[in-house]
Amino acid sequence: MPKVALLKQDGSQAGDVNLNDAVFGIEPNTHVLHEAVVMQRASMRQGTHKVKNRSEVRGGGSKPWRQKGTGRARQGSIRSPQWVGGGTVFGPTPRSYSYKLPKKVRRLALRSALSSKVKEDNLCVLDNITIDAPKTKEVKNMLAALDADTKALIVTEEEDVNIARSANNLPNVHVLTVKEVNVLDLLQHDKLIITKDAAEKAGEVLAQ
Repeated sequence: MPKVALLKQDGSQAGDVNLNDAVFGIEPNTHVLHEAVVMQRASMRQGTHKVKNRSEVRGGGSKPWRQKGTGRARQGSIRSPQWVGGGTVFGPTPRSYSYKLPKKVRRLALRSALSSKVKEDNLCVLDNITIDAPKTKEVKNMLAALDADTKALIVTEEEDVNIARSANNLPNVHVLTVKEVNVLDLLQHDKLIITKDAAEKAGEVLAQ
């Protein structure tokens, strides 16, 4: 069972905490992590690309010349695909790129991402995060005390407006609740800062 230091908001140590071995102590599955990232990125695509087919382009209402006797190839419309200004054949149309992986695969990916943070010593467990009013300086001081000045992901058990607003002006800091934790955000941020309650909740839910 992984045992990590339990820190206070000012960076001082408040003891140790044991994390769920089934969630924070497995060997990361890189293939599943890749599959989860591809799935998330595909779901983020807008899919608003659009071309016009021959029924949508302007013009082409009448037959350009008679069917027979001209010596030229027969044509029904100047907006057929072979004409300049004609419609596009088999072009992209609006669609959704999103798809889902099996539930067990998604959970394995989350466990792998969390375990990789522990393995790389990029996980900070805090006893609590207390910010009385939205203040960016509070979060900056906390990150400096935790040696997390690079890209950091803060995870709390429940939504805290003061924490979220305090981190809004920091471009490399993102705040999520434990319910919103996902593989892409875990891998995109160098440091994971999670409260003790959130870590325990993640251990309970993802171990199933």
